[in-house]
Amino acid sequence: MKKSVLAGVAALAVLVGIGGFAVAQQDQVKAMRSDPVDELNRLGPDFKWAEKEGRMQRNYRQQPPLIPHSIAQYQIDIRTNQCLSCHDWTKAGERGAPTLSMTHYLDREGNELDHIAGTRYFCNQCHVPQADVPALVDNQFEPSAPIQTR
Repeated sequence: MKKSVLAGVAALAVLVGIGGFAVAQQDQVKAMRSDPVDELNRLGPDFKWAEKEGRMQRNYRQQPPLIPHSIAQYQIDIRTNQCLSCHDWTKAGERGAPTLSMTHYLDREGNELDHIAGTRYFCNQCHVPQADVPALVDNQFEPSAPIQTR
């Protein structure tokens, strides 16, 4: 009797597994990437850099500024950060680039540093290039109202 119960449970498990697989195959999930994950992601035909001069308006307070240029060939890793070749406080003036916020030179305890803090080293964890592209998903986001001053 135990064998028949085990055989029934095994058969039920197989049927549920096959049924689940069949249901999952009906609605093919489409990735937002056009390329396989292990390959470089090419820009689609709808992609174009924002043609607006200067900085784009921020949608909420404390939003990190968008990057107004391509960073496709920039090296940002533990040894090199090419953003700093223009935006570090020691070079920004001569290069005509915006300097990093002072908050990027504070350690976790709030102490001022002469170099960028390790927690702020990887720029593209907060900053992204500005581009005029269609939304990947529908969105009802509305920017916050301007702050009223008295």
